[in-house]
Amino acid sequence: EGDADDWYQHLVGKGYALATIGRDVKRARQFFIAAMQRGLVDRNPFSKLKAHGANNRERDFFVTCETAQLIIEACPDAQWRLIVALSRYGGIRCPSELLALTWADINWERSRMRIRSSKTECHDGKGSRWVPIFPELRPYLDDCRELAQPGDEYVISRYRENDVNLRTQLLRIIERAGVAAW
Repeated sequence: EGDADDWYQHLVGKGYALATIGRDVKRARQFFIAAMQRGLVDRNPFSKLKAHGANNRERDFFVTCETAQLIIEACPDAQWRLIVALSRYGGIRCPSELLALTWADINWERSRMRIRSSKTECHDGKGSRWVPIFPELRPYLDDCRELAQPGDEYVISRYRENDVNLRTQLLRIIERAGVAAW
């Protein structure tokens, strides 16, 4: 337990964020729990260490409508404009919820869309939620609907390959828009 505490203090001394340290403490606990279950160790030296939560409010950033519009205008195509609009005006997670969105999930008459969430699907009744299609979002959905090919299932049909890094491309778009990345 003393070595575990020394390790914790070492991470603090290195200047790691408390959320990062908390994540590492949780992983160390899990590792030793597995070792105990296999009879490799008798106790978990990390069991008494405090694992701080993952919320680092210093990293919070509010993207204003004006900033979002500058970024949207710098996007190379309609699908990228929709990616940014869905993230900002639809409040959906990117890429998991964004890439799961299908045309069948959109209720045009009621102006809302069903968002499927792999992050929360393990909780009973929390696998999806309905989100309003706000007026700021509607033009970008309409543009992509007009460009959709017959038989397209997904709203975002491009950028679906495993080797596509949306974050890298978004950072380029943000730079092109003349906005400081957050």
